[in-house]
Amino acid sequence: MKEYDLIIIGMGPSGVFAAFELAKNNKASNILLIEQGKRIENRYCPLEKTGKCLHCKPFCNITSGFSGAGAFSDGKLNSYHLSLHNQGDDLYLGGNGGSYIKKYMKQSDIIDLLIYTDNVYLQFGADEKLHGIENREEILKLQSQAKKNNLTLIDFPIRHLGTEKSHILYSKIQRYLEDHNVEMLFNTQVEELIINDGVISGVKTKNVNDNSYNTIKAKNVVLAVGRKGAGWLSDQCQKYSIKTEVGAVDIGIRYELPDSVMQRINECLYEGKFIGRPKPFCDKVRTFCQNPSGFVSAEVYDNNLTLVNGHSYKNKKSSNTNLSILVSHNFNYPFNKPIEYGENIAENVNRLAAGGVLVQRFGDILNGKRTWQKDLDNNTVTPTLKDAVAGDITYAIGYRTMTDIINFIKMVDKVVPGFANEDNLLYAPEIKFYSNTVVVDKNFETNIKNLYCIGDGGGLTTGLMMASASGVEIARIYMKKLNNHN
Repeated sequence: MKEYDLIIIGMGPSGVFAAFELAKNNKASNILLIEQGKRIENRYCPLEKTGKCLHCKPFCNITSGFSGAGAFSDGKLNSYHLSLHNQGDDLYLGGNGGSYIKKYMKQSDIIDLLIYTDNVYLQFGADEKLHGIENREEILKLQSQAKKNNLTLIDFPIRHLGTEKSHILYSKIQRYLEDHNVEMLFNTQVEELIINDGVISGVKTKNVNDNSYNTIKAKNVVLAVGRKGAGWLSDQCQKYSIKTEVGAVDIGIRYELPDSVMQRINECLYEGKFIGRPKPFCDKVRTFCQNPSGFVSAEVYDNNLTLVNGHSYKNKKSSNTNLSILVSHNFNYPFNKPIEYGENIAENVNRLAAGGVLVQRFGDILNGKRTWQKDLDNNTVTPTLKDAVAGDITYAIGYRTMTDIINFIKMVDKVVPGFANEDNLLYAPEIKFYSNTVVVDKNFETNIKNLYCIGDGGGLTTGLMMASASGVEIARIYMKKLNNHN
């Protein structure tokens, strides 16, 4: 049986960029990438043709496959390295993203890493245009207004790929890896890690097409499973005593409102990241993944959970902006299962929506009533997710979370008039499964020897740019390890 020097589990941005960096430096001769989904050219979502999520089997084409959710995301690359003008001497990396990179790397080295990663995206065709570098006076006015209303408005330049352009870009990267003889195994699910006496020695896999099983040996394994694999990773960590820390789980909704309301934010920033702590609970609430003239979308995760997300295309436009509003939930001892908590909420929402996504008017929530289809038919904001089911989100999302969301919307309305209009729409569930943070050292190595963890799935990064950068960094660490052994 062949033994690989390195196996990378997952072909999302972190895994793909690790492979790219190794291939570029001629260090990919004995590595293997394993992905449960399909090659990128075989990935498509039937929703656009059918108007209904078909719950693709065995895995959702939006969340699984080469480049992970990145291939069907709106493709926003946050240029964190250009944000210092607004954040003083500290480099803001978004949410919990990059916390481990900030812990172990000098700021100057982080900036160099991000510049390099950004240039790789440009090399493969990313748009050179940066949003948010003009209109500085207007941005400062918005930030001042936000501050007066107990909100923080974070800004940094954004490079927008667009959903269809993301697919093309990652197709080029897949071709590059193939041209450099990187071995990739698709339609293959890693069932289990092989760990003995605190050392990783390989993985057990299942071919999802014929249900055949295999054991693959490896000297080193990198976990790059993304948010889609966060639940599986949590189970493996518990089974093999891989050290983790209980982090926050982000639970919230996708909010849709007219472009005209968001025009000032869209034109100045493209994506405005508002952060607040609304009373009475003072939990952290933030906006995330804003899509001007975009479309609300559905995607299926493990356990057949349907979650809501948002896309923004380069060429296809709607008249609505959508964004997520997320509430961070930090649990205390003895509770240590934030992923299961989020899954339970998603399951309840899905049940109310006959397996899909719920949508509700903001005014109906304020007035204590459910939304009916006839209400949507007469609403001034037309839903862009056509198969979303009209209903009552408050049956599934708890009082504390809903209170945070409602009061946060009212806070933002003071900076962005119309943000709290009654015809605006809330979709649920939107939940970010990166809450169990895998404990790693400066080399991204876990407490299991030769087992490494990068990207969003292990709670180490948030978003395309930071996940990709973590892939580049682990590749460089691995190459140093090879040189030391030689």
